[in-house]
Amino acid sequence: MSVAASATAPATRWRPSPWLLAWLVVLLLAFGLRYGEPLWPWALEYPRAWELPLKDWISAFMKWLVNEASLGVFTFKELTRSLAWLLQLPLDAARGLLVVGFRIPFGPEHSFALPPLSWLGLLLACVLLAYRVGDAGLALLVGLCFGYLALFGQWQSAMVTLSSIAIAVPLGVAGGLALGILGYRSERFERAITPLLDLMQTVPVFAYLIPVLFLFGFGPVAAMIATIIYAMPPMVRVTMLALKQVPTEVVELGRMTGCSRHQLTWKVLIPGSAASLMVGVNQVIMLSLNMVIIASMIGAGGLGYDVLTALRKLAIGQGFEAGIAITVLAIALDRLSQAFARHQPTHAGAGRLSPRLLRRHPNLLAALALIAVTTLLGTLNSFFASYPQSLQISTGPFWDELVRWINVNFFDQLEAVKTFLLLHLLVPVKRFLLELPWVVVVAAVALGGLRLGGWRLAALLTSLALFIVVNGQWSKAMVSVYLCGISVLFACAIGIPIGIWAARNERAHQVVQAVIDTLQTLPSFVYLMPVVMLFRVGEFSAMVAVVAYALVPAIRYTDLGIRKVPPALIEAAQVCGCTRRQILFKVQLKLALPEIMLGVNQTIMMALSMLVITALVGTRDLGQEVYIALTKADTGRGLVAGISVACIAIIADRLIAGWARRRKLALGLP
Repeated sequence: MSVAASATAPATRWRPSPWLLAWLVVLLLAFGLRYGEPLWPWALEYPRAWELPLKDWISAFMKWLVNEASLGVFTFKELTRSLAWLLQLPLDAARGLLVVGFRIPFGPEHSFALPPLSWLGLLLACVLLAYRVGDAGLALLVGLCFGYLALFGQWQSAMVTLSSIAIAVPLGVAGGLALGILGYRSERFERAITPLLDLMQTVPVFAYLIPVLFLFGFGPVAAMIATIIYAMPPMVRVTMLALKQVPTEVVELGRMTGCSRHQLTWKVLIPGSAASLMVGVNQVIMLSLNMVIIASMIGAGGLGYDVLTALRKLAIGQGFEAGIAITVLAIALDRLSQAFARHQPTHAGAGRLSPRLLRRHPNLLAALALIAVTTLLGTLNSFFASYPQSLQISTGPFWDELVRWINVNFFDQLEAVKTFLLLHLLVPVKRFLLELPWVVVVAAVALGGLRLGGWRLAALLTSLALFIVVNGQWSKAMVSVYLCGISVLFACAIGIPIGIWAARNERAHQVVQAVIDTLQTLPSFVYLMPVVMLFRVGEFSAMVAVVAYALVPAIRYTDLGIRKVPPALIEAAQVCGCTRRQILFKVQLKLALPEIMLGVNQTIMMALSMLVITALVGTRDLGQEVYIALTKADTGRGLVAGISVACIAIIADRLIAGWARRRKLALGLP
């Protein structure tokens, strides 16, 4: 090419991306508003006079609903209290069977007392049930779990909790199944209920304890209703998903055989999706047990009340044993429900009441016989009625002494770590976020939504951010974001390397899975007690508790994401001469990154749910606002703060899910 031709050829110019320019504009806006002339003071701090009095409207409406609303023949309060009375009947029956027994009156002055079911009979019956639906290993596990409750003196409280769970779980499953079937049949209903389910799963539980307390009063029934509300959404989602996954050929066959709509649902769809539906039942059980401590604040009693009392007294040993009792009960019920999901019942001779009943259900009849015999023996010998106190053991003094020893010998080191992180990380990040103009943060959220999901997502995220602003929750929301953000960073910094190690080492995988399964069933309050004993109250203690609670998803999803990388790709990298380190960073982590980010998303959700619990140790964020509203029975204040927490959760969820979707498309993943 001649010199003249090369001189006239057009030069390639670098053109900045429009998205880069947009982010630069947001950055300049932030800098100008913070350090420039205060032309728009309202952009730095939202004026109090512009705030929407939504919490006052909600509180006024709730007071009107409880005190004045009438449905003609009866008031709204009478309706809710009547529902509470109806629910009290099965709850009293369950408590009679498991806890207090029954008293049958004979005449005006005489009565006959029936004892509750024997602890030994229940333990053996559960072992037989586990053996029937599982194997000897499951029977041993269930026996050890229920044996722990008796041996460590937790049986009575556990039965109080189990009696509530025994009523709440069937009601939650039935309600979730009914709503899920409606969502499956009607796309309009599904679209309407999906945002409500998002709110129910992201609004802190404390926030809707207040209206439940107003409507149903203080006591076990109100606690049970709150548990049902909290545990029902996963069942609704699982039902809609499971019914949609029933093969079209099966549904068409049902229609061709002349099934009505009702028959198609209960004879074809429900049996065809039974295994998937049992996943929803399992979730209802686990969430109900996760709720027992929080529900004890409005009168639930049982193991949750024991943990809450121990936290208030800082009795770490007592609280740890009660928390472990909740965990082993959750493990036993979780494994039993999973075994039921896998179990294939035999239908030979079904429906015949004959001597064959003994041959078809020997374990069931043996379990009933054991319960009956041991309960009758309990009237003669106290050993069968309740586990003897003289044979009970306790590890409480050991845990109390361990924490005391750590405080005495490592106080200076713990205090140095705490002070360093507070001065060099927590406080600077908190100040930075509190000084950011709200206009800039809302603009950044909107731009992120536009980039990852288009105008519809941008409008949704902007609306959620503005809800926080106009309701006067911005500064507390920024404190929540700061605490949650730092906690998630630490959780990921610890959890992702552990997940990588577990994914690349089978023995480590088995150990890590056992540990995180246990951590996931520990009640959230249990994490607070040792943290407060070691670091006292404050934001640092809250961060440590949140990191411990939210660590599991980061480990689990990293392990899962790396294991899902196709072996053919790893073999191709090995053929190309890649080292083990190069395979990890160039192949496995790149392909697993969308899955890992979904784990980060779940970590954020768990961190936000734990932040409300950490209000008990002195944080000053939205969690504290919800807790104060609960103590003052201020419905509007609690709901607005709770919805603000949900807004933060939904913003994070939608942004991360949008990024993961784009990343999967870029990598050609399904």
